[in-house]
Amino acid sequence: MSLLLTTKLTKHFGENRAVDGVDFAVREGQVLALIGSNGAGKTSLVNLISGLLRADSGQIQFRGVDVTAESVHGRIRAGIARSFQLVNLFDQLTCLDNVALSIFAREGKARKLFSLARRYRGIWEEAAEVLHRFGLDGKARMLAGGIAQGERKLLDVAVAYALHPRLLFLDEPTSGVSTREKAPIMDTISSIVRSQGITAVIIEHDMDIVFNYSDRIVCMHQGTILAEGTPDEIRRNESVTTTLIGTPAS
Repeated sequence: MSLLLTTKLTKHFGENRAVDGVDFAVREGQVLALIGSNGAGKTSLVNLISGLLRADSGQIQFRGVDVTAESVHGRIRAGIARSFQLVNLFDQLTCLDNVALSIFAREGKARKLFSLARRYRGIWEEAAEVLHRFGLDGKARMLAGGIAQGERKLLDVAVAYALHPRLLFLDEPTSGVSTREKAPIMDTISSIVRSQGITAVIIEHDMDIVFNYSDRIVCMHQGTILAEGTPDEIRRNESVTTTLIGTPAS
C-alpha cells in the first residue's frame, strides 16, 4: 500500500509545465530516489507535496487522506517533513536550540521557546538525543552558523527528523560537501531512517548516492515521470541514461 499517492498532480508557471499530470507513489518503509536533470520538476513536485506550492489541479493523498488543500503545518502534523538543498537553519541559535525549536513546534509550544523553555526539560533531553543520533552531540552548544558544511547538512536533517515524520524528503543531502564526506553523511542518514522505519525520498544528482542508498528510483523529465524501477532496472533503462547522461547505456 502506498504511504503517499499523487494523482494527475499539476503545476504550471505560465508556459512552463513544471509538474504535468504526475502520478507518483511512495511505498511505506522504502527509501526512494527522485532524479532528473535541472528543471525536470523534482523540486516543484516536492514543494507541492510538502505544501510550499499549491497545485493547479490533481490530488495528494497521504496515509489514505486527501491533503491537497492542507497547510504546510497541517502536513507536518500529518507526518510529512523535509530538509532543504540550501540549509534552512537559525544560524544565530545553537545546534541544540535548532533541534529543540523543531520539537517545540511539533508540540505546539514554539512561542514558549525563550520564555518558558527551560521548564520543558524533556524537550531538551530529546533534542540532545537527536543530536547524538546524528553524531552532533559535541556541537550542541555551538552556533549553527559556525559548524562545517557537512555538519550543517546533518543538522538540517536532524531538525526535520525531530518532527517525527512518517515521510521525510531529503533535498540534495550531500550537495556542497566534499566527496569524502558524502558516504559518511548518507550512512548516518540511511541508518537512522531505516532503523526508525521512516519512509524517505531523496532528491539527488549524485548517481553514486542514488544507486547505493535507494530501494527504488523515479526519474522525472520535463515535468513528467520518465521511468521508475529498482536501481538495476533504472541502470539498464536507455531512456534514463540518454536523458541524464546524453548517450545510451552501453
